[in-house]
Amino acid sequence: MREKIARYLASRQFIKKILENPADLGEFKERPTPRLIAGLALMILSYVLGWPAVAAFSVLAVWFKEPLLVGVGGLFYALSYVVFIIGAWLSRAPHYMGILIRYGMQRFLIKFFFR
Repeated sequence: MREKIARYLASRQFIKKILENPADLGEFKERPTPRLIAGLALMILSYVLGWPAVAAFSVLAVWFKEPLLVGVGGLFYALSYVVFIIGAWLSRAPHYMGILIRYGMQRFLIKFFFR
């Protein structure tokens, strides 16, 4: 069964590309740039801003019996989402995740199918 899967995977262009061009994790050894640090700080800020605001406004809505306060918490959550997306863009998260996924796929494929 493993050989059948290995033959199928070896015929796929994406898998060939991963195995022929190994991922280089050298970018993770470099010193973080101010842009990366700012992006990560914004991503952390989005977590601090989002869920606690939703929880606080939910409690206040129950306390004051004013259901529209939950909507204000939802607005804070939407704002935290926008802050997270901006932080991910600043820190080049898709680029780094692409490198990690390629590295992980390469290691998995070599370990389980192409020894």
